[in-house]
Amino acid sequence: MPTSIPGSGDLVAEPQEQNPWRLLWQRFREDRLALIALGFVVFLILIAIAAPVVVDLAGAPGPEERDTAALDPIFATPTGPSADHWFGVDQIGRDVFSRVIYGARVSLIVAFAATLIAAVAGVVAGLLAGYFRGWTDTLISRSVDVLLAIPYLLLATGLAAACTVAGAGQEGGGCFGGLLKPGLGVVIFVIAFTSWTYMARIVRGQTLSLREKEFVEAARSLGASDTRIIFREILPNLAAPIIVYSSILIPQVILYEAALSFLGVGVTGQPSWGQMIDEASANFQDQWWYMTFPGLALVLTVLAFNLIGDALQDALNPRTRKS
Repeated sequence: MPTSIPGSGDLVAEPQEQNPWRLLWQRFREDRLALIALGFVVFLILIAIAAPVVVDLAGAPGPEERDTAALDPIFATPTGPSADHWFGVDQIGRDVFSRVIYGARVSLIVAFAATLIAAVAGVVAGLLAGYFRGWTDTLISRSVDVLLAIPYLLLATGLAAACTVAGAGQEGGGCFGGLLKPGLGVVIFVIAFTSWTYMARIVRGQTLSLREKEFVEAARSLGASDTRIIFREILPNLAAPIIVYSSILIPQVILYEAALSFLGVGVTGQPSWGQMIDEASANFQDQWWYMTFPGLALVLTVLAFNLIGDALQDALNPRTRKS
C-alpha cells in the first residue's frame, strides 16, 4: 500500500517482494542463446513424444522396417538422402530419419529418468551426511570416495554387460532376480548408480554450512524434529545448487547413454544415437549420412542442455554472471 512521507504530499509505493521463480525467469530470458536452446529442447521433447506421428507425416517407414528396394541395386549397399528417405538408409535398408527421431525418445527418457534418480539419491545422501555428521557422514563420504575412485565408464560398462549377459542366460532375464531387465531399465540404473556421487558432495558441503545458520538453530530450539529441519528448513535453501547441477547432469547423461550404446552395452531393441554411430563408424567415408545425422542430433541436444545449464547458473548466481 502506498505511504506518504511526513511533510510531503507525495505518495511512495512500498517495495513488493518478487516471486523468486519469476525473478529466475526474468534473468534467464536475458540470455537469448539460452532461450533458443530452450526452444530447441521443447521442440525435441515434442518430437520424441509424437515420434510415431512425425514419422507417419514424413511418409517414412518405422525404425525397424527394412526397405531392401532402397539399397543400391547392384552392390546392395546403403543409399544416401532421397525424396523417399530424407536421411538415407542404413546397411540393411532401415530409414535413418525414422531411427534418429525414435533415438531422441530413448536419449531423453534415459536422461530425465537417470538424472532424477541420481539427483534424489545424491540429495538424500548429502543431506544425511552433512546434517548428522559423525559415523553417518563417514560412511556416506567413504562410499562416495570409493565410487569416484573407480572409472565410471568402466564400472558402468561392466554392470551393463553383466545384466545383459544375465538376462540372456537366465529365465526371465535381467539382474537382481529379474528386477532389472536388459534395455532401458539397466541403462538408467547403471547411469544413476554412477552419477549420484557429485550431487551428494555438493549437497553435503552446502548442508554443513546451513546447519549452523540461525534459522536452523531457531527451529531446533522450538522442538522441530531432525526430519522437519532437514526437509522443511535446509532442503528449500538448496534448490539453487540442485537445479543448476541437475541441468548440467542431463547432457552428461545423454553422452553417457550414447557411450554405452556405442560400446554395445546400452539400449537394445530400440534405436539409439550411440548405437547408430557405432554401426556407421566402419563405413563412414562411403556412408557419411548414417553417422552425420545421429551425430548432429547428439551434438545439438547436448549443446542445448549445456547452454540452458549455464544460463540457469548465471540466473541463480548473479555474481557469477559475465559482464
